[in-house]
Amino acid sequence: MQRSAMRELAFKLVYEIEVQKENEDEQIEIFIENNEITDNSVIDYLKDIKDGIKANSEEINRLITTNLKDNWSLNRISKINLSLIKIAIYEMVYKQLPYKIAINEVVELAKKYADESAPVFINGILASVVKEKNLNGDINEN
Repeated sequence: MQRSAMRELAFKLVYEIEVQKENEDEQIEIFIENNEITDNSVIDYLKDIKDGIKANSEEINRLITTNLKDNWSLNRISKINLSLIKIAIYEMVYKQLPYKIAINEVVELAKKYADESAPVFINGILASVVKEKNLNGDINEN
């Protein structure tokens, strides 16, 4: 399975967890079963995303909150957008995935699953996170 398809599955899982907010371990098992996922590399990736976001939730939420504009709060962000932002931050900051790839992937998912303003909103927050964390060296490329 391609990494993009795995990330789309991860988005769906993180979104389910954002909505339900409980029994994460049970949710992932049900998610894997319902989606008939048998590839261990995909299962490991999903568990890594879920566990990584959970373990680093305080810092991830802080990064989101401090990079929101106009005094927005986490509660004001749609669950779809929040899920995508969390995945990108986890992959950029903790997995050191190149920020261009992480941002591009979640923006493409936003185009598919979120409203029309989501890609610009998500891109803006993630660009601010990249600047704050100075990810991947020089970020002033256009």
